[in-house]
Amino acid sequence: MKHQLQKYLFICLTGLLVGACAGDDDTIPDQPVEQLYMQGFNYFKEKEYAESARYFDEIDRQHPYSVWAPRAQIMAAYAFYSENKYDDAVLTLDRFIQLHPGNRNIVYAYYLKGLCYYEQVSDISREQKMTEEALSAFKEILLRYPNSVYTADINKKLQELEAHLAGKEMAVGRYYLKQHEYIPAMNRFQTVLLEHPQTNQTPEALYRLTACYTALGMARQAAQTEQLLHQHYPSDNWTQKAADLVQKFKSK
Repeated sequence: MKHQLQKYLFICLTGLLVGACAGDDDTIPDQPVEQLYMQGFNYFKEKEYAESARYFDEIDRQHPYSVWAPRAQIMAAYAFYSENKYDDAVLTLDRFIQLHPGNRNIVYAYYLKGLCYYEQVSDISREQKMTEEALSAFKEILLRYPNSVYTADINKKLQELEAHLAGKEMAVGRYYLKQHEYIPAMNRFQTVLLEHPQTNQTPEALYRLTACYTALGMARQAAQTEQLLHQHYPSDNWTQKAADLVQKFKSK
């Protein structure tokens, strides 16, 4: 009797465990590709982005050679992007770009990849890896597809990113200048002039360079830098400040 009871309990517990496993199994069963796509799309409309991406990814697993697969990859990437899962979005987009270089959505894939980096740009007090990644991604689009519908927006974002990197260089340069470490300060200001000359940081960079030159007793270089300011930014406040600085230096 005891043996039979133990056997009965074993069978019941096994059944419960199997049932629990089956209930916890979230594997998507094989379905027609259209059905998977619509489920993914419906989840997306409900802003359930993780579930949406899961269904779109499933199309790539179940129907990798269907005409729906490339479209599903783009939608999966967009779902990841919408949930701020940028790394997953970039991985999906890189796979799409590698597998479907001639697809009509290829430009959008490159653009969305750039946005993934762009939206992770941090303030200038922090490391700027994402800023550089965004710059690289957007520049690649302009190189490959100069007349795309995204060109105007990309050019605007590139200006923002260049100004962001220039701002980082200026912040570090100001710090060195305040510490009277003139050579590293000059290196930062010159980086702004050489690598980000079209940004709004340029007039201040020229003024700060003038300040470094006067501090080091380099009268000729200070005068030349002040003249550049006067030539290109005649009405800028930094131009007047540089002129006052040079005049004060001469009168010593």
